[in-house]
Amino acid sequence: MREPLELTGMVIKSTAVGEYDRRLVVLTRERGKITAFARGAKRPGSSLMGPCRSFAFGVFKVLEGRDAYTLQSAQISRYFDELAGDIEAACYGQYFLEVADYYTRESLDGSAMLLLVYQSLRALSNPHIPNELVQRIFELKAMVINGEYTEHPPLDTSDSANYTWEYVVTAPFEKLYTFTVTPQVLEEFTECVELNKGRYIDRDFHSLEILDAMKQG
Repeated sequence: MREPLELTGMVIKSTAVGEYDRRLVVLTRERGKITAFARGAKRPGSSLMGPCRSFAFGVFKVLEGRDAYTLQSAQISRYFDELAGDIEAACYGQYFLEVADYYTRESLDGSAMLLLVYQSLRALSNPHIPNELVQRIFELKAMVINGEYTEHPPLDTSDSANYTWEYVVTAPFEKLYTFTVTPQVLEEFTECVELNKGRYIDRDFHSLEILDAMKQG
């Protein structure tokens, strides 16, 4: 009989399958992005109901199959419940999950992206850092992980904006969200990140469209 695997990760997508099951996409440290089925997760009282929520982070015990995994149990250390009470923060968080889904692949090391998403979700709960700055830091660092960036900003910027770019490129994940900037520097930094995204990211993200609509409304 196969032994179950214990994988540290986060649920980045959860969809209903049939009447009682759920299909999960979990970004794991050990095996990158995996698909796992949670049988009976929608049944009342199921122990798998909580671990099937997006943002759930912890250790997932799974059985490996030919094309997917089966979730047996999970020890969730953080659900990021604080995002549920803030619609804007929840949209930002969902956007981060979409980007992680876009960039990661099965069987490839997912540890860097997993750590980035985790730290970025934590930053959304910090009232001292604007969510827009969290977004731009996350986007640039996600591109850095995948080698899609320039060492210096792609536009002529102020010294502060230039320093911000270079700091995000080189800083460890744990130190990414330890600063803030003036509105002017954020505007410059945003313009540079947007230009970089236009060069390297070839898709639209639903959560970002919702955020844009919220801001315009």
